[in-house]
Amino acid sequence: EHTHVYEHTPSVFVLFQGVTEVLCEACDQLGWKKPTKIQIEAIPVALEGRDVIGLAETGSGKTGAFALPILQSLLASAQRLHTLVLTPTRELAFQIAEQFDALGSSIGVKTAVVVGGIDMMSQALVLAKKPHVVIATPGRLIDHLENTKGFNLRALKYLVMDEADRILNMDFESEVDKVLKVIPRDRRTFLFSATMTKKVQKLQRAALRDAVKCSVSTKYATVDKLQQYYIFIPSKYKDCYLVSILNELAGNSFMVFCGTCNNAQRVALLLRNLGITAIPLHGQMSQNKRLGALNKFKSKSRSVLLATDVASRGLDIPHVDCVINFDIPTHSKDYIHRVGRTARAGRSGKSITFVTQYDVELFQRIETLIGKKLPAFPTQEEEVMMLVERVSEAQRFARIEMKESSEKRKRPRAAEEEDGEQSSGVRKMVKGGSFRGTRGGGGGFKRGR
Repeated sequence: EHTHVYEHTPSVFVLFQGVTEVLCEACDQLGWKKPTKIQIEAIPVALEGRDVIGLAETGSGKTGAFALPILQSLLASAQRLHTLVLTPTRELAFQIAEQFDALGSSIGVKTAVVVGGIDMMSQALVLAKKPHVVIATPGRLIDHLENTKGFNLRALKYLVMDEADRILNMDFESEVDKVLKVIPRDRRTFLFSATMTKKVQKLQRAALRDAVKCSVSTKYATVDKLQQYYIFIPSKYKDCYLVSILNELAGNSFMVFCGTCNNAQRVALLLRNLGITAIPLHGQMSQNKRLGALNKFKSKSRSVLLATDVASRGLDIPHVDCVINFDIPTHSKDYIHRVGRTARAGRSGKSITFVTQYDVELFQRIETLIGKKLPAFPTQEEEVMMLVERVSEAQRFARIEMKESSEKRKRPRAAEEEDGEQSSGVRKMVKGGSFRGTRGGGGGFKRGR
């Protein structure tokens, strides 16, 4: 019924073969002026009822490309537990749910997010109400399939795997196999990914039937509007160079990627001791803290987000002006995802990758992968060296704070209060100051527990 083109409605989205009016209006309200390349390729194919493999660089509107056909299918025949979307990280699951809610609000679509780090019972209650769309990370979904009475996916119509390569790289393969065993063979499957890997091809053979490949990124593309630089520095001066760049480009918002949770936490404390509003986001933080950190950064109350690769994919934070690879990514493909946090949806952005004496080979691999030689970012060595003293003092405080917080974690009761936001308490004590009035919202560390 919906194959004619709506030329007379206000939305520009309508030139889409077959997207119904009510969904076009939803796109309009979200400010989606015209479909992106991947949407133009994938939506008509999906509406014909074919399986889709979508390859598109990050920030290209992939979520809309699978959400619209699914919502349209729901409109045609509303059914509970209609769609399952699998995603590799919890933050991405919440973001996809937001898009489904926004696009489907006028038609009353109910979604449920099923991820780790959140109480199983409350999730089980939501699942008992049988939402239309379940957005899940593989591990927690399996927990529910095995342990939550009455919950099954036997009537599933659509399976979507977003960032499919990462789901498989994070070694969720066995979980994915389990899911494939308990859902109907007679369903539609969409695989979306910014990069195609051997594992994804293997999955494609197992899970898809005569799929259509919609590819808009020819090779591993990074966006044209992204200015990419590198800096070659001795590894012991990395902190100094970071502080110097944050000062030089002050007024911008930054995502700084670190290789480990520990390093992300350490650099966050270091920057706070220097008066820069930084916030960490990594896998060792509780789920509420992780979402809180993201929201503080999104709402611009923090200008620097120190993240591990938990945040490298798919997260759409509108105003990241600059991505800094403080630790070079060990998998070159992660480079594409990390720098893809900026210059999204037609805006411009910068990325700066720190290359130390130990990273040369990894850096060459990245250049080969993206097919570009990167220019060096101009820095004034003398100016950076003037920071050495202040930075090494801050490093010392950060170390003390890290040590204190790990001791605190070992003490059971204080564990809940642990937060990277408690900055500069130590410094106040070292100087013999009072505990009150510390910056960074956390006061001093309480003694004598």
